[in-house]
Amino acid sequence: MDGVRILDMTSVMLGPYATQMLGDYGADVIKVEAPSGDTTRRTGPTPEPGMAATFVGANRNKRSIALDLKTEDGREALLRLAEGADVLVTSVRPHKMAALGLSPETLRARNPRLVVVATFGFGEDGPYAGRPAYDDIIQSLCGLSALGERQGGAPAHLPTVLADKTCALFATQAILMALLARTRTGEGAYVELPMFEAMVNFTLVEHLYGAHFSPPLGGPGYERVLSPWRRPYPTQDGHVCLLPYTDEHWHRFFAEIGCPELADDARFAGIAARTRHIDALYEILGRHVRSRSTAAWLEACERLDIPAAPLNRLEDLESDPHLRETGFFRRVPDPFMGELTMPAPPIRFDGATGSLRRPPRLGEHTTEILRDAGLAPDRIAELLRTGAALQWRPPS
Repeated sequence: MDGVRILDMTSVMLGPYATQMLGDYGADVIKVEAPSGDTTRRTGPTPEPGMAATFVGANRNKRSIALDLKTEDGREALLRLAEGADVLVTSVRPHKMAALGLSPETLRARNPRLVVVATFGFGEDGPYAGRPAYDDIIQSLCGLSALGERQGGAPAHLPTVLADKTCALFATQAILMALLARTRTGEGAYVELPMFEAMVNFTLVEHLYGAHFSPPLGGPGYERVLSPWRRPYPTQDGHVCLLPYTDEHWHRFFAEIGCPELADDARFAGIAARTRHIDALYEILGRHVRSRSTAAWLEACERLDIPAAPLNRLEDLESDPHLRETGFFRRVPDPFMGELTMPAPPIRFDGATGSLRRPPRLGEHTTEILRDAGLAPDRIAELLRTGAALQWRPPS
């Protein structure tokens, strides 16, 4: 994506993660921040003010400009940047963008080739339009948080910002599609990404299930993944995840545990029957897994060609032999914080991944970006003097 310029008017996780991926692929991502900065600059441990862990995780490969969009001069500076940009991504709700004088129509009047991508909670043509939304809210509404009840527990949010990160993938895909369309039409586009609708789409891929049909062939909810027995199984000395899936897998597993007759049990004869009786099947699996060590089960599954894995905890990932051998974790130098550890982009092009640059300080590139946009030095100085723009200065 070298040569593609993206204005990133987003904060927290969804938008920043999406634009970070595009930055990994070579786009020039300009993070447009208020003088107070993205709130994640203060979220989590930090060795210096404004560079907290959550910000570092989603804002590499970007430049930062700080503009006060509540001022006329700040808004005009942004519009000037939009004239030379390919994409503008915002997480500001549409009615607030319009109130700032930055509606899609205004932006595209200045640059008809501009792709404007708006990420917000709910579609503009429904009764939830304009409501604020964060990951927890969307997880609750889209059905994810209630899945814990179906496994015999209580409703719970997944312990990751899944809605934000999944919608970031939708956003990245949409940006690439809009840029592809522009190569054919010469025109930009206004792309809307409502989180609620996106996450209902995501959740129901497997969970609409019997409700796909008319009349329904059962209610929503895919039994196998909702089984309370679907989990890493305790062994003699830890946990292991193993997943016999095909008929052959299960026949080999039943023979391994000394119960080959289970292959002839009508409950387990074929994937349709196993799905209907998944709790009983997984209970048998879990009971037998307890009889051996983790290493013994990993050896057996490798011998039987049954998918299996140890249970990695977060602190185990850097020492995982596969990730270590593939060089997945990168060390990115920073002039003030030393080295930052970053996960590499997972996608390779002709065997190569992109280079990684450290996340920017708030307003670190303000003067440089305004100069690139063609503003005269005295005009830039005036923006900085009035507070419409802010330039970071390294500590003396």
